[in-house]
Amino acid sequence: MFPYWRLSTYYFFYFGFVGAFSPYFTLYLQSLDYGPTDIAVLMSVMQVMRVLAPSLWGWLAERTGLRVPIVRASAIASLAGFCPFFFTTDFAGMFLAMVLMAFFWSAALPLVESLTFAHLGALGHRYGRIRLWGSLGFIVAVVGLGYLLDFVAIDRVLVIIALVLVGIVACAIFLPEAAAPTAGRARARLGETLRRPEVVALLGACFFMAAAHGAWYVFYSIHLADHGYGKAVIGWMWALGVIAEIGVFLIMPALATRFGMRAILLFSFAAAVLRFLLIGWGADSFALLVVGQLLHGVTFGAYHAAAIAMIARWFPGRLQAHGQALYGSLSFGAGGMLGGLLGGVSWDTIGAGWTFTTSSSFALVGLIWLMTGWRGERSEQRGD
Repeated sequence: MFPYWRLSTYYFFYFGFVGAFSPYFTLYLQSLDYGPTDIAVLMSVMQVMRVLAPSLWGWLAERTGLRVPIVRASAIASLAGFCPFFFTTDFAGMFLAMVLMAFFWSAALPLVESLTFAHLGALGHRYGRIRLWGSLGFIVAVVGLGYLLDFVAIDRVLVIIALVLVGIVACAIFLPEAAAPTAGRARARLGETLRRPEVVALLGACFFMAAAHGAWYVFYSIHLADHGYGKAVIGWMWALGVIAEIGVFLIMPALATRFGMRAILLFSFAAAVLRFLLIGWGADSFALLVVGQLLHGVTFGAYHAAAIAMIARWFPGRLQAHGQALYGSLSFGAGGMLGGLLGGVSWDTIGAGWTFTTSSSFALVGLIWLMTGWRGERSEQRGD
């Protein structure tokens, strides 16, 4: 029996953490008088760990076959790593706490993604129906906390985030293991897969798509607050993007059948070029901000669902953990780190508009690389 609700509930709390942490922890840091560069450095630790941790934990899972126990251990360790935030506000202490929390938190998602696709088997196109519960968790966290923070002090965000981490621990306990894939020629085929031009193009383009989103994840809340929007509005703006994302997840099987994954990805990158220009230069127009956030359904929802489906197809069996780790490390890890750090440097020097223009340029580079490096639909069907 497919464990739909156990997997969905885990995604709900996992991305509920993102909804509480990404939009509001930066505002908490700003309340402690940290400048843009310090905020960018602290938040980039999450991305650095998404470069380092997935490969290490993926290797350990492959060697031991203990995906679920590792996910459970990482959930407990993430909660323990977050606790020092309650006791320190100096940069060194905050940095150390971020390293501890992020190292273990980053371990889980690639393993859960590979676990989900192992349970789905040939029904991988239904991944979006499970992943949408993560989007719902994000919405509940970001909207609820946005309203709450209009009435309580910003440091209350620490309590809420800790409670969400407790929820992740509880869900991890009930995650079911899936049958381990056969070893076969996994290591030899990994090299073969990584030499395929369409694989290189996708992974490289994903790096630039994540870089395009880097400044948005770190500075979007600050950007809106600087333009006079309240925390409840900020919460709803984040939620609006994720609502659009859910809509895309629901229709993704139909889109994939009609257009193919390559076409969906190319459209997603083109939409990202427009989206970050709207956010950077149109913040004084609520209507333009709404359009920019609705495009999140394309620039993340359609993009991520298509990218992860191709990773699952091109990295089958025992390669699945390697593929998911590479995708997470190169995109959300290295790409997100680059975008976030550059945003921290440029925010006070060239301003928000040009910072988000740089984000748009990253998306354009990814679009060109994907278009030229992955040329045909035939390779989309290859999973061997």
